[in-house]
Amino acid sequence: MTKQPLPQSITTAGANLPKAKWAKGSYIHAADGKVYIDGSSGPAVYCIGHGNEEVNAAIADQLSRIAHGYRYNFTTDALEELTEIVARNCGGSLKHMVFVTGGSEAVESCLKLALQYHAAKGEMSRRRFIARERSWHGNTIGALSVSGFLERRAAFEGALVPASLLSPANVYRPPAGAMPETTAEACAKELEDEIQRVGAKNVAAFIFEPVVGAAGGCVPAPPGYAKRVREICDRHGILLIADEVMSGAGRCGPWRALAHDGVEADIMSVAKGLAAGYLPLGAAVYSQKIADTFAPVHGGPQTGHTFTGHTACCAAGVAVQKIVTREKLVERVIEWGPKLVQMMRDATSDIEAVGDIRGRGFFQALELVKDRKTKTPFPAELKLYLRIRQQALENGLICYPVGGNVDGVAGDCVILAPPYNASPDELGEIVDKMAKSIRQVLAGLR
Repeated sequence: MTKQPLPQSITTAGANLPKAKWAKGSYIHAADGKVYIDGSSGPAVYCIGHGNEEVNAAIADQLSRIAHGYRYNFTTDALEELTEIVARNCGGSLKHMVFVTGGSEAVESCLKLALQYHAAKGEMSRRRFIARERSWHGNTIGALSVSGFLERRAAFEGALVPASLLSPANVYRPPAGAMPETTAEACAKELEDEIQRVGAKNVAAFIFEPVVGAAGGCVPAPPGYAKRVREICDRHGILLIADEVMSGAGRCGPWRALAHDGVEADIMSVAKGLAAGYLPLGAAVYSQKIADTFAPVHGGPQTGHTFTGHTACCAAGVAVQKIVTREKLVERVIEWGPKLVQMMRDATSDIEAVGDIRGRGFFQALELVKDRKTKTPFPAELKLYLRIRQQALENGLICYPVGGNVDGVAGDCVILAPPYNASPDELGEIVDKMAKSIRQVLAGLR
């Protein structure tokens, strides 16, 4: 097989991609006969694997009746049932939602809901958002504006909405002056200081990922961090937005990722695992407090699109979530998450370049470093993360690479996010091929 040229980044697609023909379970079959095991569920999407006949049948059944009952003319059974399912899975006061067709739209809707809430209260000065560096919230202008992802922002600078970006809350790489055990408090204080600098009366919301995905490589919130930022936001009348597009819908163990931290957001986004990639689907979910505030003033949420609440997409979500519940897949992720971590540790124990293994549930990453003691990253120009992704593909493994996680330029991570129902043997195959690919790339550097 001819070796493919190394792509320049993960922001654009590489040249000469293999052609996917069909898929079943954890495996994707290409036109040339090569078979790939999906170790990352694509971009952490395909949480029940590929080719599920029950989901496909539910979509076909919905299409046979009506594909799309336009949300502003009709409600539908699929929309109402999925609303009940998501509200039940979220628990607490997160009972209201706007269904969209992806994660970026979901985050954009979250930002608009926060602005609408303050507008309904007559607080039109609250227009600013606070977020964090090494975060990724989406590709729309609003979502990109609150993302601390240098490579993906660069081409659009000057047109982005002003936002405050704080230090990442990463215990492996604490902010200046902090130790791993003081990272949570240091980052919480940075939020408090920024609110004071900007003026609380000007801040609409703080948005963060409970477990940072594409920008940081499965970086979980430090213990106590989420509760501290919840308290700070409440004290200043600022809304808390949890971006769970990548980490939610069971990916990290609890269905709602922030539940691990004992905190409920005012607004949250969810997408990838909601319909598991069978059709495009995302949601902005908001609390009773938010609904009660703007309903008397505006009548309802003032965010939506042509395909908001798309009927067939909602039917796909219903089918996927029924399977997740019936087969106890969230519980399986909770049980097998630590086992997956141990498998990763065992398989890479002899690789000195593995500096950190981190994450939650079936959302785990390895960070590779040139020097384990100093945590010095490999030179950015090596693009180690892309070399590993390419080698993994040649070995028949799909993984998710992350670059620039240290400072926006340097840093190399590899994410594994297998389907929730991947078998023990499949998990073993994923981990073994990942470790083999890392060894091969490092050997090539030497």
